[in-house]
Amino acid sequence: MTSTGSDLEQVQVIERDVWHEGPPHALFARMRKECPVHWSAGVSEFPEEAGFWSVTRAEDIHAVSRDWETYSSELGGVTAITTGFPIELSRAMFIGMDPPKHDRLKALFQAGFTPKRIAAHEDEIRAIVTRVFDRLEGRETCDLVNDVAQPAVSRVIGSFMGIPEEDDAIWARLMNSTLGAGDPDLNPDGVEAMMEKDIPEIFERCRKLIAARRENPTDDLTSVLVHAEIDGEKLEEHEIVMGFFLLVAAGNDSTKATYSSGMKALMENPDQRQLLLDDPSLIPAAVEESLRMFPAFAHFRRTATRDTELNGTPIREGDKVVMWYVSSNRDETRFEDENRFDIHRDDVAEHQAFGAGGRHFCLGTALARLELKILFEETLKRYPEMSQEGETPYVESAFINQLKTLPVRLTA
Repeated sequence: MTSTGSDLEQVQVIERDVWHEGPPHALFARMRKECPVHWSAGVSEFPEEAGFWSVTRAEDIHAVSRDWETYSSELGGVTAITTGFPIELSRAMFIGMDPPKHDRLKALFQAGFTPKRIAAHEDEIRAIVTRVFDRLEGRETCDLVNDVAQPAVSRVIGSFMGIPEEDDAIWARLMNSTLGAGDPDLNPDGVEAMMEKDIPEIFERCRKLIAARRENPTDDLTSVLVHAEIDGEKLEEHEIVMGFFLLVAAGNDSTKATYSSGMKALMENPDQRQLLLDDPSLIPAAVEESLRMFPAFAHFRRTATRDTELNGTPIREGDKVVMWYVSSNRDETRFEDENRFDIHRDDVAEHQAFGAGGRHFCLGTALARLELKILFEETLKRYPEMSQEGETPYVESAFINQLKTLPVRLTA
């Protein structure tokens, strides 16, 4: 470890109490300064889990992200904790693959996620958001997470995947309980229930969609998965299901998380909100600053394929290497006044909310940016004086970085 004799040596980064109030930004600031590549011996809640390296600086995360030959996505899973989620399912998603299979499968979707293709959906996405807000007519209060963000993003990704609108709430529940398996509100029955109930339900519901698309192909992304061929062979059923899961999960969680925290920041920084009210053309800048400060996923993980060294720290073959975006996006060597929400920030383009380059850079960047832009625009237009009203607890997770609820008063 780069810091010797420090109390940081005793810290285990993924402990429930460390994340009780969201990402531990003060801890990460110390780690970036004193021990940027930090070893955690394990996770007390999951004693069978091996220890892991925490990578906290933007430059180091950039290096790991771009070197897939040294830092594999396929060897050991994509998150720091793999308990309860079979490696076979992780490897069935292209986020859990290495090249060349990763590149071939991801390429099947890239044509549908180009900025030009996504821009063509702007009217449809705005109509979805407008309908969500119309349902709030006459109300004085709401929960911005569950009354606005969740139904909006569920319908957007549902429309891309070919999910019937009446099933949006079901898929949202499944995504929340699976990705937030450790949160007692999102998954009251615990991590074990995820594998015993949620994953089987996902497979069963997905099988019905797969059968329908085999019989009657459409132009949605589920059909792309069903009829895709890699090296002349169609995907196996579990690969189709997990590809579907990856796209629906990302679509449900990413925009919801960043929008909700971004709106909270605007309410806490009325000067910044006023800038947007006075000049809505600044909203894309607010989107980027929200992505920087509130990346939807706190981390992703790689596994070392060989003995190597990162920022002077020896890493052994087979070691877990965890990239903390909630840290790198507030790296003081890249961002001035890193904890301030500032829509006029010159350095915001350096953020790693969508990853840090390399093969696994986020497929849905254009869609996420468009959704966030529309959500901010429509929210500020309808409710320019919206105010926070109540507690805003975080989901108990060191993986998904999102508020559980955001109660607001819609008008002054």
